[in-house]
Amino acid sequence: MILVTGATGNIGRALLEELHARGAGPLRGLTRDAARAVFPQGVEAVEGDFAEPASWGPALKGVRSLFLLSRLGSDADILEAARQAGVEHVVLVSSITVQTHPHLGPARENLAVEQMLKGTGMAWTILRPTQFASNALMWAPTIRDRETVRAPYAGTALPTIHPADIAAVARTALTEPGHHGRTYALTGPEPVTARQQVEAIAAVLGREVPFAEISRRQAHGQMVAVFGPEAADAVLDVTGGDVNPELLKVRDTVSQVTGAPARPFRQWAVENVDAFR
Repeated sequence: MILVTGATGNIGRALLEELHARGAGPLRGLTRDAARAVFPQGVEAVEGDFAEPASWGPALKGVRSLFLLSRLGSDADILEAARQAGVEHVVLVSSITVQTHPHLGPARENLAVEQMLKGTGMAWTILRPTQFASNALMWAPTIRDRETVRAPYAGTALPTIHPADIAAVARTALTEPGHHGRTYALTGPEPVTARQQVEAIAAVLGREVPFAEISRRQAHGQMVAVFGPEAADAVLDVTGGDVNPELLKVRDTVSQVTGAPARPFRQWAVENVDAFR
């Protein structure tokens, strides 16, 4: 039995579809509202709350492999619950900032979870993705309202990754041998700037989407309410304020692990265009 957490999210949904399509065996998706979850036929929907690891009991029953998103609850309690339930292998989604910006608070927290997992005695595989293509969804209301997209560091190009590629690597690690004890840094196939992302969305929509670069101070003021001051600073550092060669590097890990090339941002835009209409 494989349990996928975040099963209705950008990675989890794609992962369940991949596992189901390849006949990966009994599958279970964890969600806060099982009645509303739309999963592939035969996938069991179970309820659980990251904030309440005790609620995971039924979800973990019979599970041998676990796909886990980090830092959404008490990772120590969740990992201990998994260990006690007999889970043998955990595929953990961490962040590439663990190796590119280890001094930042969120990166230190991700590293702590990685180390925690390694200390449980369960087999592990760690995924460290870079910026998600799906982060562009934060512009969706603005684009739908035909207003100007405003973003800082418009000329900084990052190797943004399609969430489905994270799912593809996770599926491989969960179902094929040779991935225990491995840490994979994951990127998309090419660098892409915020301006280029908006241009790609505009091309798919078939209409102009105005774009304007704003200062770090302006962006920080908007982000604090959502992330808090420290996390807002961290996000701004890794999206342009404090980039380094390790963060900007394009890696072929997706193709090396899955045998298929990583998907470019423009493909994500085509697949998700309805969110911007």
